[in-house]
Amino acid sequence: MDKPFRFGHFANSLIAILLACGSILSHSTLAQSSDWYRFRGPSGDGIAEPGSDVPIDWSSEHHVAFRTSLAGQGWSSPVLSKGRIYLSAAIPMDGDDNEEATSFHLSLLILDAQSGTLLKTVALMQQTAEKSPKIHKKNSHASPTPIVDGDRMFVHFGYQGTACVDLDGKLLWTNRDLYFKPVHGNGGTPVLVNDRLIFTCDGLKDPKVVALDTTTGEVAWETARPVDADRKFSFCTPLVINVNGRTQVIAPGSDCVLALDPVSGDVIWQLRYAGYSVIPKPIYHAGLVILSTSYDSPSMLAIDPTGQGDVTETHLKWSLRRNVPHTPSMLAQDGLIYSISDDGIAMCVEAATGEMIYKKRVGGVFSASPILVNNRIYYTDEAGLTTVIATGRDYEVLAENDLGERTLASMAVDGNALLIRTANAIYRIEE
Repeated sequence: MDKPFRFGHFANSLIAILLACGSILSHSTLAQSSDWYRFRGPSGDGIAEPGSDVPIDWSSEHHVAFRTSLAGQGWSSPVLSKGRIYLSAAIPMDGDDNEEATSFHLSLLILDAQSGTLLKTVALMQQTAEKSPKIHKKNSHASPTPIVDGDRMFVHFGYQGTACVDLDGKLLWTNRDLYFKPVHGNGGTPVLVNDRLIFTCDGLKDPKVVALDTTTGEVAWETARPVDADRKFSFCTPLVINVNGRTQVIAPGSDCVLALDPVSGDVIWQLRYAGYSVIPKPIYHAGLVILSTSYDSPSMLAIDPTGQGDVTETHLKWSLRRNVPHTPSMLAQDGLIYSISDDGIAMCVEAATGEMIYKKRVGGVFSASPILVNNRIYYTDEAGLTTVIATGRDYEVLAENDLGERTLASMAVDGNALLIRTANAIYRIEE
């Protein structure tokens, strides 16, 4: 198998971070469904709960339960709880939704999940022009996805800060003490482990992983990345796994991935590679952590997470170089890993060995992370075209569905419905 290699020059980066930044939640009227309360759903890996059976075909008019226009800009994915949809958005202070805006109300949007009615817009913090650096054209000032935790919600805006609110949007606390100079804007979504809200702070310099106390919003710990990468910025959402009875927070960044203890922030193990602007959220399947090293030329790495210390030479089980995504996260089911590259190559490989099962051109340009529902994979490109394929070793296209609107956020599942955020609206797709 290929080994990781050193990447060359600075790619016209990324930030579809965002999207991949995406996250989603699913409230449902169906008893068997669970709320889609975080990025990539209840399980955190893009796979819908058993019993969900969303449409295979739709258009901008067919199987559309509602289309609701959204104020402001944002590529966070929708989340759901108790019959409501929650989204973050950056709404220009001057009232004009234009790409030249530099001052924003960083806000929470609350909608009714069945009707799409906007119930409330809550301004959580202000982003002023002096702290509004230029961002990548594929990013927004509201790219991380909210997380619902019971009757609370955490709304993260990267370097701008983090807010905790109740489900009606009442502010409980904010933390804006972790400002750092970003490159291309914000991206990665936090993860929640008991009373720790954990996220990456990988900006221009001094990259680190941080945990906030969920009760107070105060910093519980900070762990600096132990490598001196040439390009320190990344946008990855961590992964939470359990290995031999111990919880690990897997946090990829530039030139290294860390496995951290969520209580103390201590490094359990680390593995070095060559890569930066890391975006895809890792997955855990067949006892292996699977991740992408992103830019410039991504490798897919499979890591045994049972080690301690520096495991670069001992616990990398396989690697794959070609057609690996820079931005969309991956999926895994029944010993197979599914991925879509940014330039539209769908790939299926054996989780245990990295052996190629198939590689097919879908076409289009991709940033959103795919979802898997009822043995079907939904790949949505940036133009709003979703290709539905069957899981398994044979590549079979089931449908192609075009909304005709720019789409970088990841889908959410609400029972038998899909929620799709586009540049200017949110759709509920339902038969």
